[in-house]
Amino acid sequence: MTDDILSDVARRLEAILLVVDEPQSLVSLATAVGAPVPAVRQAIEGLVADYDGLAGGPRRGFELREVGGGWRLYVREELDGVVKDFVGAQAPSRLSQAALETLAVIAYKQPVTRGQVAAIRAVNVDSVVRTLMSRGLIEERFADPETGAIHYGTSDALLVHLGINSLDELPHISPLLDDGARGFDEEVAR
Repeated sequence: MTDDILSDVARRLEAILLVVDEPQSLVSLATAVGAPVPAVRQAIEGLVADYDGLAGGPRRGFELREVGGGWRLYVREELDGVVKDFVGAQAPSRLSQAALETLAVIAYKQPVTRGQVAAIRAVNVDSVVRTLMSRGLIEERFADPETGAIHYGTSDALLVHLGINSLDELPHISPLLDDGARGFDEEVAR
């Protein structure tokens, strides 16, 4: 395989590896970049050597590791603290509408299971719950002894973000709900 083709495969692999959040097998990477598995294996070996500083360049702050049968970019272990400090110092990004709705359900109905939240919202809430957990806005309270379902509740960090001392300070939800009369003519509504 020529160096130009191998270099092109490596560049395409880097682009894919920058956006994946789970390790990718050689076969899935080969499919993604449209190259044969042996070429992908060779390009991966070249990228590992490059990132480790073995190809004449500097040792990078990240590395390409094979984990669980797949490849993924990781921060080098010795730099975990730097990244943790940086991420912790960042202003929290805004929550999506789905996250806000899920957070409201948990705040008003807690303790509540993922399944109960999903039933109320009529959508899968697994990734949203993970996001809220990772941001420290909700926490696991207990597991149901019969079903094993985890019950969630809001955290003290949410109170701090909202600037309140307790959930009792949340607005009552009933005045915010539609009474259902809109859309009916006056005779039907009486």
